Amino acid sequence: MSVKIHRKIEMVDLVSQYENIKVEVDAAINEVIQGSRFINGPAVKEFQSDLEKYLSVKHVIPCANGTDALQIAMMALGLKQGDEVITANFTFAATVETIAFLGLVPVLVDVDADTFNIDLKEIEKAITPKTKAIIPVHLFGQCADMEKIQMLAKKHNLYVIEDTAQAIGADYIFSDGSKKKAGTIGNIGTTSFFPSKNLGAYGDGGALYTNDDELAKQCRMIVNHGQSVQYHYEILGVNSRLDSIQAAILKVKLKYLDKYAAARNKAAAYYDKAFSRETKIKTPVRAKNSSHVFHQYTLTLNGVDRNKLKEHLASKEIPAMIYYPVALHSQPAYHHKINDEKKYPVTDKLCACVISLPMHTELDDDTLKYISDSVLEFCNK
Repeated sequence: MSVKIHRKIEMVDLVSQYENIKVEVDAAINEVIQGSRFINGPAVKEFQSDLEKYLSVKHVIPCANGTDALQIAMMALGLKQGDEVITANFTFAATVETIAFLGLVPVLVDVDADTFNIDLKEIEKAITPKTKAIIPVHLFGQCADMEKIQMLAKKHNLYVIEDTAQAIGADYIFSDGSKKKAGTIGNIGTTSFFPSKNLGAYGDGGALYTNDDELAKQCRMIVNHGQSVQYHYEILGVNSRLDSIQAAILKVKLKYLDKYAAARNKAAAYYDKAFSRETKIKTPVRAKNSSHVFHQYTLTLNGVDRNKLKEHLASKEIPAMIYYPVALHSQPAYHHKINDEKKYPVTDKLCACVISLPMHTELDDDTLKYISDSVLEFCNK
């Protein structure tokens, strides 16, 4: 290959992204330091307001991280020990971790092989009299089928908590053509601002979104030790606050979120075209009812040794990641909580054959060519 790469290839190139917004970010951080309002300062309130406008949602409640956001959402909804919560098997551990931590019962269901998102038919089969909530995870950057999930939840009187950690900015498209942002459709949405996320801080951070005034009030008390007035504790709470420096950084980056999504889509289109004739590779499938913000670009391999491909790419200084090599139902930490004998054929298959390529806002054509050529070189050995 004659392509020359001028800088190290990263799964997510946060350094290059920062260099392009350095002046704004540095000024925002400096303003917080000079004001010394590090917790619940003006930057937090400003970011909260900006995100509410961007999402067209009544309430954004910032918190310390995305895992806390999930826990706070379930606490605010008043879920009790023994209540069952349905969620996807193929996802990051935080979703099940928080369910189990609160003494609730995780009920895992399989996912769709094309979109990687929770399978509606499997949700319906899993509902019992003890079911109280569904947590659809908008995996890798596009929405689960929220219109049908909402209909199912209404039918069975269930709460819907959207895990939007990987899909902030994505649009869900309803059958009538109307759109809503991921996380603003169910009773409550949660997200993470972990640095590698599409809207990432320079440390930990998270938020909840809702249009329900009472639910927002509960969340705001829970994140701040259960108090609405200082030293008056009305409910059991936690300490989970987004600090002002992270909020200031996020306020700057939020202005560029749609531009970042466009850059990711451009990179995804390049990969799609490069792999279009390779029968051993299935490129990501776009759902008709959702835009895609490509938090990850994930290939499904057919007849390719995934570990050897990863080693091949590493030899060329190309990173690749496997999300997720072990399904949640097979994780020792959750055996005593899940306790089922169900089969998860799609999840098991995906865990064995998916691999994610570098995906971020700073990928240029030379880098994309080098990566895709390296993948194809291995597939055609």
